[in-house]
Amino acid sequence: MADDAQVRTRVLLVTGMLGAGKTTALRTLEDLGWQPIDNFPARLLSQLLRKPPHVPAPAPLAIGLDARTPEFDPAALIIEVQAIAKQGVASFSTLFLDCASDELERRYNETRRRHPLAAQRPVAAGIATERDLVEPLRGWSDMIISTTRLSAHQLEKTIRASFSLEIAQRTTVTVSSFGFSRGMPPVADLVFDMRFLDNPYWVDALRLLDGRDEAVADHIRNDPAWSQAFARIRDLVLTLLPLYEAQGRSYLNMAFGCTGGRHRSVFSAQTMACVLRDAGYHPVTLHRDLDLPTGDLKEDTG
Repeated sequence: MADDAQVRTRVLLVTGMLGAGKTTALRTLEDLGWQPIDNFPARLLSQLLRKPPHVPAPAPLAIGLDARTPEFDPAALIIEVQAIAKQGVASFSTLFLDCASDELERRYNETRRRHPLAAQRPVAAGIATERDLVEPLRGWSDMIISTTRLSAHQLEKTIRASFSLEIAQRTTVTVSSFGFSRGMPPVADLVFDMRFLDNPYWVDALRLLDGRDEAVADHIRNDPAWSQAFARIRDLVLTLLPLYEAQGRSYLNMAFGCTGGRHRSVFSAQTMACVLRDAGYHPVTLHRDLDLPTGDLKEDTG
């Protein structure tokens, strides 16, 4: 069994919604040392991974699959991957790139590209059809990244932090901030509501700053509720992470929320990321609502 483990090919399936960033993800993975293959038919996976026994595994593969892939059938793909995994020739993980439908529609309209599933229908109809088609893969994936509010550079940064081959294989933790006024994050395993803290938004000198600024950090640290509450959150997270790892969990998404997603949640996420780095993890830090216009902030009335 030890020999078999040594020759397993590491495979990352990169899938998701068309227009959500698969090309950027595959290009970044190639820079990291992965061997990318785009739109590869699932029925040929077994042949691709077949090799003589005891031959060293090749470079890890990043295989892109989406609605344009020949004979694309998510249910059949899942069955095929599970069968190959049982043979012990490859270890699989799956990255699903998601994006809000209205944002995808905006991207298609800007580029004037036709959605391949829309035919003569509006773009929105093609996106809805595609979302139904890929839903089995979304529910089955190990990691989901929503690119609705991510630039290409932010997506590249997230891919680099999550899939670098130089980082020891531990659970990849994503620590994000968000504003409840703009909706809950679509994918989060642990969510911490930080709205119990005094809101820097109501301090004129702090309103246009964010949780990365020292003045905002000092304001939050001086709240009597901060120290004890964050200590309990920190202890909970550090207790749970080894348990998730023991269960073979590859990815964990943790989110801190406040009203506008600019002050308390950002500071909390930054602080937790530091805690995790000190504990030997390599967290990915994302601030979902930080780059939105300050005039768009929606805060409690008092």
